[in-house]
Amino acid sequence: MVPDPEVERKEIIHRYRRLLRVAKPILKEGDSKKIRKAFNLALEAHRNMRRKSGEPYIFHPLAVAHICVEEIGLGTTSIISALIHDVVEDTDIELADIERMFGRKIASIVDGLTKIKGVFEQGTSAQAENFRKMLFTLSEDVRVILIKLADRLHNMRTLDSMPRQNQLKISYETIYLYAPLAHRLGLNVIKTELEDLYLRYTETEDFNHIQQKIEDSRASRNRFIKSFIQPLKEELDRLNVPYEIKSRPKSIYSIWNKMKKQSIPFEMVYDIFAVRIILDTQVELEKSLCWQVYSIVTDYYTPNPDRLRDWISTPKANGYESLHTTVMARNGQWVEVQIRTQRMDEIAEKGYAAHWKYKDNQARYESNLEKWLVRVREVLERQDLTALEFVDDFRGNLFTDEVFVFTPKGELKTLPNGATALDFAFEIHTDIGSRCIGAKVNQKLVPINHILKNGDQLEILTSAKQKPSEDWLRFVVSTKAKSRIKDLLREAERKIAREGKELLAKKLKQVKLEPETATIDQLRNFLNEPTISSLYYKVGKGIITINEIRRFREFKISGPHKSKITDPVITEPENHLATKKKYDDILLIGEDMDVVEYKLAKCCTPIPGDEVFGFVTINEGIKIHRTNCTNAAELLANHGNRVIKAKWTSQYEVSFLTGLKVVGMDRVGLINDVSRIISEELKVNMSSISFRSDSGIFEGEIMLYVSDTRHLDLLIGKLETVEGVVRVTRFDSRTA
Repeated sequence: MVPDPEVERKEIIHRYRRLLRVAKPILKEGDSKKIRKAFNLALEAHRNMRRKSGEPYIFHPLAVAHICVEEIGLGTTSIISALIHDVVEDTDIELADIERMFGRKIASIVDGLTKIKGVFEQGTSAQAENFRKMLFTLSEDVRVILIKLADRLHNMRTLDSMPRQNQLKISYETIYLYAPLAHRLGLNVIKTELEDLYLRYTETEDFNHIQQKIEDSRASRNRFIKSFIQPLKEELDRLNVPYEIKSRPKSIYSIWNKMKKQSIPFEMVYDIFAVRIILDTQVELEKSLCWQVYSIVTDYYTPNPDRLRDWISTPKANGYESLHTTVMARNGQWVEVQIRTQRMDEIAEKGYAAHWKYKDNQARYESNLEKWLVRVREVLERQDLTALEFVDDFRGNLFTDEVFVFTPKGELKTLPNGATALDFAFEIHTDIGSRCIGAKVNQKLVPINHILKNGDQLEILTSAKQKPSEDWLRFVVSTKAKSRIKDLLREAERKIAREGKELLAKKLKQVKLEPETATIDQLRNFLNEPTISSLYYKVGKGIITINEIRRFREFKISGPHKSKITDPVITEPENHLATKKKYDDILLIGEDMDVVEYKLAKCCTPIPGDEVFGFVTINEGIKIHRTNCTNAAELLANHGNRVIKAKWTSQYEVSFLTGLKVVGMDRVGLINDVSRIISEELKVNMSSISFRSDSGIFEGEIMLYVSDTRHLDLLIGKLETVEGVVRVTRFDSRTA
């Protein structure tokens, strides 16, 4: 169907006017003209461009600008930047033109949103390089990130029209970087939607299943909520304070995550929804009033003492404030109740952008965010990091769970959940961290790898003789500690390398060789060392001895040696699940869907019927991964240019080794019944079977050969009918 230009023109004008209506409350004199100017530029620049859906491209920047205003709470500068955010990247308009028309500030924001053009070196990641470029502007203007999140949200909302491979790549980028970033900036609503959309495109069946379950239970849930809040409303009315009670189910992603982590069905997730009580009161009365409402709730319903969360006294690092309690309803159902004020609710929904509205009376919130921005700037300032290392370090700063601890003088410190005494030491100061030998936690002596709990008070013990080691990287979780330890280790390595350089020159002369650059490079080639520095280091450490240098003397050097480029690190245990028979020619790979050589990734062991993608490695050709592989997020987010299509074609008589975990109640004859179904009833060959029983509960792991996912699903269904079996799940990998 050929689009009607007149209909499209009217729709563009309609969307533009809708943007102005939403923005009207925040516009100052002259702002409308500036926005019109940006709109006209974008309209002209993108006039011949269309999105994958076929609609005019201008719909996208208009939608991004609309999200910036309505869902994030940004102003005129952000609207203008959002409208023209793609013109430099996709058209002939240059950054200098933007600066001339709209000023340096908007040009800087647009620059931060513009991807790097050109070809990247082998072994680098275009996605990581572009992400780093965008974040460099964060230290100057956080609006770059907020507009980028609006851009990503609209792209996710319109992902239906994209090819499947692009859907996967964009979805995994989103869950890997953008959803955690939205959380860290306090944009809870956007974070939740990004997570749900990710799940919709990567685990479609699970998403639809949970969505349907939520819909099916809507009527009974509404009846229950009505009866639950009735007695509370009567008491709240007596307070003479304006209030609102909301209730909504948890996000599909959070329900799915809980089901996956605990291996439970939807029906066993007890906190499917939460009740939120929002109070309208002055800032100075907030805390006491929230606790007063908590008292009302617990007068009627028994609270779970382990589920009280006071984020009013101690807000989260992203500024989130609320009082959470989980109480037992009269029908025996657990219900989470959130108590907060309108100010707290707005900050919880719109995060960083909302804090400007309250910054005069909420210095603490600003302080928490500023502390985080300081940590991010520290990462940005490190010039020695590759783009991939930078992204890894940055993600470390996006931690979601926190632990609150105290210094000996009572100063509160916030660290990522799972932080150790060593993390705390580096949080205090690099010198203290580098000399840390242990700590006193609540007056008890503990080692440096002791995991901290909320409320712990720490005193760090140091020694001048202590030196950091590589083992320390296993003991820390905070980005600050990791980066400081790496810096200290690098400095120690550089010192050893300097000594090694001098020592190598002496050893070369011993064997009658001149320590020239060419000779040293040939030696590096001969010993298979990736860099000259690593060569010097190993000489300095005594790993490379005079004997290796003598062997080199006798060896005839041949040809230049190319630097090694490694693939992303993927956890693939050896001795892993392999195919029983030859499996070539059952996968179609690439844009043209050709039959080419490939290997099945050991980290996720795909079998016919699994949704898969191909990843072009440097040294091992094409590897096939499941789309829900544990390594998929990192590969698709950081190396999307090396990802190719892959699809199973007609099934062959080929058996693939996979693993099943069986959990249930132990009884006599159980193992016999399980093995009978596998071997006799379904004629499936087993590679190995192992069961263990403890206090009447058994767990078993079975390695067996199946032809495809349908065959596997049939087997799982049959095993679940065995008396005593509670749960049967597929596992991806196992160590040798």
